[in-house]
Amino acid sequence: MRWRGERQSDNIEDRRGMSGGGKLAVGGGLGAILALVIGLLMGKDPMALIGDFMSNGVTQQQTNETTYYNPNDPQDTTAQLLSVVLASTEDVWSEIFSQAGASYSVPKLVFFRGTTPTACGQGHEAMGPFYCPADRKAYIDLSFCDELRERFKAPGEAAIAYVVAHEIGHHVQNLLGTSDKVQSLRGRVSEREYNRYSVALELQADFYAGLWANRAQAKRNLFNSGDLEAALRAANAIGDDKLQMEAQGYVVPDAFTHGTSQQRMEWFMKGFKTGDINQGNTFQALGLTR
Repeated sequence: MRWRGERQSDNIEDRRGMSGGGKLAVGGGLGAILALVIGLLMGKDPMALIGDFMSNGVTQQQTNETTYYNPNDPQDTTAQLLSVVLASTEDVWSEIFSQAGASYSVPKLVFFRGTTPTACGQGHEAMGPFYCPADRKAYIDLSFCDELRERFKAPGEAAIAYVVAHEIGHHVQNLLGTSDKVQSLRGRVSEREYNRYSVALELQADFYAGLWANRAQAKRNLFNSGDLEAALRAANAIGDDKLQMEAQGYVVPDAFTHGTSQQRMEWFMKGFKTGDINQGNTFQALGLTR
């Protein structure tokens, strides 16, 4: 990606220096971590898992000590890349909202290590990157970038950019009220039916990530040859079918909450090819109402 020299976002919250950021209190901590990892691999709802994690007595010991993000530190290039991607999403979504006669409220991107408190409960590195609608912040432990390359076999800066753009897609859904509408169905429909809505929500975030890539390329020419393939490898690597097969050796389609690898790639590409937010009604495409 051609990101060096591009604007970096001011909306970075760096918690990597918080004392005890990776320490877990005794009281079911290890078991909770294992349950969390298995749950995520099987496509469970991240926000529900945060609640489960909290109830198992996992806490974070903190002080006011913190590390402040330095946009010029030559040793912190991954954080700088993420800051550039965040800035680009700010530009793209501000323009899209403005064209619709609305104002885009920018989110924060939080860097952390190990665990961190959120308005949705306690976040943990095992969850991977996630978005909390209650505080309008996206969270990422930067070690996930290594995991993306090593475990998921999805190397490249564009793969990391796709993941961040997907989480910002959830922020857009939060602003548009889409997330609330889906959340309101919890307990009112069967688990199987709710999972279908969850899949539609995740695929739409993939579409929004592709839409961002389309606009970012047109605006700033961020992507080199091969970058799109890197983003697609990331989308392919984290499909429900692949993660379930890895975790248990078979797939349970009714338990899908994020979509198959093929679906995730298709919706990212649809966003990238069209650049049109009106083409991203994944709910209608899956035969659901929103």
